[in-house]
Amino acid sequence: MSVDYYQQQAEPFYRSTINVDMTPLYQRFLPYITEGGSIVDAGCGSGRDSLYFANLGFKVTAFDASPELVKLAQQHTGLPVSVNRFEQFIATEPVDAIWACASLLHVPRAELNLVLAHLTAQLKTAGVFYCSFKYGQDDVSREGRHFTNLDEAGFGELIKDLPLSVIEQWQTGDLRPGREHERWLNVICKKEVRKA
Repeated sequence: MSVDYYQQQAEPFYRSTINVDMTPLYQRFLPYITEGGSIVDAGCGSGRDSLYFANLGFKVTAFDASPELVKLAQQHTGLPVSVNRFEQFIATEPVDAIWACASLLHVPRAELNLVLAHLTAQLKTAGVFYCSFKYGQDDVSREGRHFTNLDEAGFGELIKDLPLSVIEQWQTGDLRPGREHERWLNVICKKEVRKA
């Protein structure tokens, strides 16, 4: 199970991700959110993105399923970070945006639709949802971690019954040094008003 991997590898994972420059992704995501808006960092890992958003004045709620990573994220950010799984997280009030960077890919395909539905329910109407997946159509397990890979068609299929519409999707290389050849699918969705 992926959480066990992060429990055992929290320190090396933290070190390998904490200084990755995510500016190109922030520049696509943040223009959709009003100044000082609320962002949930879902599967926050090291807390790198939470700290960046908080320093810009956004109200950040961060959680991760790995207690070891939560400890490191709390130390790094000074923010209250909770131990939660995606399907357990409940926002105290509807939020402006969800940031799920390289985190939902660990959810098994059979559970992904329900997890997305649950997270979407935490968003305000017209709220924004960013997520990223390794690019592909298959499911793989590597070093104790599960990966659900998605391409544009696969993601579209996943959300077809959800009140989400894709406003941007694009591919990127991995931003970590030496892994540029790995492709990622990035998607920004907006929560729609449910039609009767």
